[in-house]
Amino acid sequence: MSNGRSAARIPVRPSGPRRATKGSARTVGGARASTPVAADRGERTVGKRPAHSETARGLHAIIDRTGLAVEAWAPTAARVLLGLVLAWFGYHELVAPGLWTGYVPLLSATSQASEVLVLAHGWVLLLLAAALAVGIAPRLAAFVAAVMLFEIVVSLTVAGGLSDLVLRDVGVFGLAVAIAGTRRQRLLLRR
Repeated sequence: MSNGRSAARIPVRPSGPRRATKGSARTVGGARASTPVAADRGERTVGKRPAHSETARGLHAIIDRTGLAVEAWAPTAARVLLGLVLAWFGYHELVAPGLWTGYVPLLSATSQASEVLVLAHGWVLLLLAAALAVGIAPRLAAFVAAVMLFEIVVSLTVAGGLSDLVLRDVGVFGLAVAIAGTRRQRLLLRR
C-alpha cells in the first residue's frame, strides 16, 4: 500500500512549546501564559513578567550591581549620616546653649545648671559624632546615641506630647538602633 511516500515521513510535532494563536487558551507549566512570547519560550509567567529585550536585561543587571554596592555601603552611609546629625546638634548646643536650656527636664531654663548640662550634652554629641564618622567603636557610639535619643524622645513627649520634633527624634533614634545592631561596618579610610 504505498502511494509513493515513505512511511518514515509522518509529520512530527516539534518538541518545544508552540506559538499561541489568537483566542487560544494556552497553559505553560500548569499556569495560563500571560503572553504568547512567554508561551513560546515555555516560561511560567505567574507573579513575574519576563524581560522582553536585551535592554531590559541590561537594566536589571545595572540595578542588581547598584543594589549590591548600596547593600555593602548602607551601614557606613547610615553611620556617617547619624554622625552628621549629632555633630550639627552638638555644635549648636555649644555655640548657643541658652537656646537649648528650655529642653532640660526638671530644671529652670534660666538656671546655670541647665546651661552646664546643655554644654556637657553638646560635647558628648560631638564626641559620638566623631566616633561614628571615623568608625571608632561605631556600635558602642550608636548604642550610647540611641540611649541619649531615647531620653530626649521621652522627655519631649512628657513635656509637650507628640510633635514634629518628637517624631523626628524617633526617626534618628531608629537609625541609631539600626547602626548599633549592624555588625558589618566599612571604614571610610583604609589602613
